[in-house]
Amino acid sequence: MGDKANAHPGAAGRATAADHPASVRNVVLVGHSGSGKTTLVEALALTAGAVNRAGRVEDGGTVSDYDEIEHRQQRSVQLSLVPVEWGGYKINILDTPGYADFVGELRAGLRAADAALFVVSASDGVDGSTRMVWEECAAVGMPRAIVVTHLESARADFDDMTRICADAFGADDPDAVLPLYLPLHGSPGPDGHAPVTGLTGLLSQKLFDYSSGERKEAEPAPDQLPGIEEARNRLIEGIIAESEDETLMDRYLSGEEIDFKTLVEDLERAVARGTFFPVLAAAPAAEGARQGLGTVELLELVTGGFPTPLEREAPGVTTIDGRPRALKLCDPDGPLVAEVVKTASDPYVGRVSLVRVFSGTLRPDETVHVSGHGLADRGHEDHDVDERIGALSAPFGKHQRSLTHCIAGDLACVAKLNRAETGDTLSAKDDPLLMEPWQMPDPLLPLAIQAHSKADEDKLSQGLGRLAAEDPTMRLEQNQDTRQVVLWCLGEAHADVALERLRNRYGVRVDVVPHKVSLRETFGDRATGRGRHVKQSGGHGQFAICAIEVEPLPGGSGIEFVDKVVGGAVPRQFIPSVEKGVRAQAAKGVAAGCPLVDVRITLLDGKAHSVDSSDAAFQTAGALALREAAADAKIHLLEPVAEVTVLVGDEYVGSVMSDLSGRRGRVVGTEQTAGGRTLVRAEVPEIEIGRYAVDLRSLSHGTARFDRTYARHEPMPPQIAERVSEQARTTP
Repeated sequence: MGDKANAHPGAAGRATAADHPASVRNVVLVGHSGSGKTTLVEALALTAGAVNRAGRVEDGGTVSDYDEIEHRQQRSVQLSLVPVEWGGYKINILDTPGYADFVGELRAGLRAADAALFVVSASDGVDGSTRMVWEECAAVGMPRAIVVTHLESARADFDDMTRICADAFGADDPDAVLPLYLPLHGSPGPDGHAPVTGLTGLLSQKLFDYSSGERKEAEPAPDQLPGIEEARNRLIEGIIAESEDETLMDRYLSGEEIDFKTLVEDLERAVARGTFFPVLAAAPAAEGARQGLGTVELLELVTGGFPTPLEREAPGVTTIDGRPRALKLCDPDGPLVAEVVKTASDPYVGRVSLVRVFSGTLRPDETVHVSGHGLADRGHEDHDVDERIGALSAPFGKHQRSLTHCIAGDLACVAKLNRAETGDTLSAKDDPLLMEPWQMPDPLLPLAIQAHSKADEDKLSQGLGRLAAEDPTMRLEQNQDTRQVVLWCLGEAHADVALERLRNRYGVRVDVVPHKVSLRETFGDRATGRGRHVKQSGGHGQFAICAIEVEPLPGGSGIEFVDKVVGGAVPRQFIPSVEKGVRAQAAKGVAAGCPLVDVRITLLDGKAHSVDSSDAAFQTAGALALREAAADAKIHLLEPVAEVTVLVGDEYVGSVMSDLSGRRGRVVGTEQTAGGRTLVRAEVPEIEIGRYAVDLRSLSHGTARFDRTYARHEPMPPQIAERVSEQARTTP
């Protein structure tokens, strides 16, 4: 690891295809927006020899954040893969967005990786969303390490940051979150701030000086040793506590000196098992420097302490019809099982799929089975197709570097999979399989859109389909009640990116319109109506008269039609016509243009003409009768009510409950959960929570999350109902 006597040299060549899973490391970078993840990725790539001293790939461009939207917004909005080589290992570095709206990209990165580097800023601390991701990783036992950045800040204090990380991430065992190195400070500047110029290895008790732009090893002066003794002893005790050798602690406490090699091996095993979480420091390289501070130590941690793909248990696999299928762990010679963790559209090569191979070996130009199931509720149709893949490549910035193959445990980009979507499984065409999907957040912010022009309308469906294929955290809805196209997003930034991609990538301009909820109407009391449709203007006339009675029914009853005509007043063949007419009018609404529900409509009487009566005439009469009944009755406007559950930190419970009450919500219960959080259950009208995804994030500083499910429709308060009805009457 970083404290080993000799650092591995960086491999200056381009990343190639791995030949064995043991030589692959897949690591995802996690942290809040602005913590320095992308800068760290470029610093690691520079140290590994993959980019030049300006932080660029050989033929121009950055290794991450190369999308035009990312340049404009100055932040990551998508998952990026940067493969580098170091000491004979291939390291797939997955850079994830830190902003909460793009948590879907983060989840994809966690799926593709075998370990995580949590990047925290020394000037900003640890935010609530980063803590939540840590808990997700802990739940599945993913190995983790912590990297402290922005040490150049005047407010930066590595010791304080280490204590903050221990409090945030070491709730169960603070001694499992400890630094491997201490910063080495240079001479104070005019402002009194002493810059970090190197690191002191606590285990090896050696200095690693980066002030020249390259890592140089030195022995500490005798007066420096006492300053690191306390931190070193605590680190050794933390490592020994996680050791599989139960006698090691007794030997240490009895005064025996534990040799360096044993400590490093135990440290690496504890990190790989996910029971010890080292804290390191890193900074980008200065202008003209070859190595950024702490980057060699990080690369050695990844190659020496993080697990290989052979140590990760693959997600569950079934046949297409749902029968479980056992696979040998990460076997390059086994049946092909790979997963699309990201889908993107390239203007030159078309759709490009980033794939993690869990079993078998993927090769260019072979035919594979593409299977996608379980996302029909988000606008993704289930599909099983055979497709011939194109070239395999390793991404590097905007460019792709050809690969000859991709073995189990490795990642690669696959071209020309026209039907593949994010989350799909690739398998052998004669042995189709399906991987258990990873958990994806529910999009809860609605964005109603319409085509800007007729030309855009022609391209809208295809553009939306491509968006949905790329991003499974986005749900596409064609609402039949409101006749709106709705994109359900994770937040405003997520929505902005979707609109920009529609406009710039797919050439579709759309207008955002107010989102409508699915309202209903019902009768508040019993009413009668008479529909008379009599016309005679030459030729065949129209004659139909019917009398109906309408009465309210309990919620959820729908529309019930009853025939009580006696004496043949309405001929039997026209009674279905009356029913068809009243049901058609009920679908259109009788007051605010919303569907009518929960009523019993009884046909009592009517008149017919032997020549002029017809099916169409009685349909019209039925509709007129229902409208007349509504004109003299009290009509209730029904609004949908959602069951909302909010998981929030205890310190924000009061604010959340007060906010829900202000939204006409009824809190129906609270429940204490682990980690100092409370689950709040409430029933809230859907019209009041259109922007709740945004408002809750602001209210809880990004630490709360919520779910919503439809409960029922219930009467809207009269003053609000009147306003909605007035808008319906005045809207063309």
